[in-house]
This record gives sequence, structure tokens and C-alpha cells, in this order.
Amino acid sequence: MRRKGDLPTKTCASCGRPFTWRKKWERVWDEVRYCSKRCSGEAKSARSKAAR
Repeated sequence: MRRKGDLPTKTCASCGRPFTWRKKWERVWDEVRYCSKRCSGEAKSARSKAAR
């Protein structure tokens, strides 16, 4: 078993905060860009507003 401090981390593309690996991201860790659904939703809404 790993300690929490030994888990890999990334920086959120939306808010810039660091977040750690989660079991549910085990297979797609390389594709994860956002720390939460909220940050993902905000990034999508910002892209759609920029396209207008």
C-alpha cells in the first residue's frame, strides 16, 4: 500500500491547484487534466464563450 505523499500529482489546467492520483483515474491518468468536474465544466464554458 502506498502512502498519500507517494502518489503522483498534477496541476489542474483550470484552477492551477495541485491534485493527486485517484483510484478511479487508474487507467486514464495520462489523460486527466482537471481536478474536478467543476473545473472541467468551467473550462468547457470558457471555450464555448471564446468561440462566439
